[in-house]
Amino acid sequence: MKYVAILTALGFASATLFAVAGPEGHDGRGAMAERLKQADTNGDGMISREEAKALPRIAAHFDEIDANHDGQITADELRAFHQMHGAKRSGAMFKKLDTDGDGRISRAEAQAAPRFAANFDAIDANKDGFITMEEMAAAHAKRTPK
Repeated sequence: MKYVAILTALGFASATLFAVAGPEGHDGRGAMAERLKQADTNGDGMISREEAKALPRIAAHFDEIDANHDGQITADELRAFHQMHGAKRSGAMFKKLDTDGDGRISRAEAQAAPRFAANFDAIDANKDGFITMEEMAAAHAKRTPK
């Protein structure tokens, strides 16, 4: 059961991180969880450097993800990496979309990022027609697995 829980957490944490990174993340959380399970050849619920070779996006960031540098990636390490990089990406995306520099993203500005624009109403928590950095961070936090 512990094995399944760890793999599920790894899958959920990494699915969002790699959703736009390449073919590995494009087919959803279930497929990523299955890839993680297949990559964990010794069944210990962690991904070693050798096992990560089957997951190029994870392998490319292995040292960054492996926070305690023990040669194993745990669900907690992958989740922390995802949260840290998600926040950085959100800030960079916000700055890029806020073309008039007023500290808010209008519906018109959001059109530059179609996937973001498609979720505009869900992110605009106060329904004022603008997205602030706080609303963007809150939306990111809601979708990040705990």
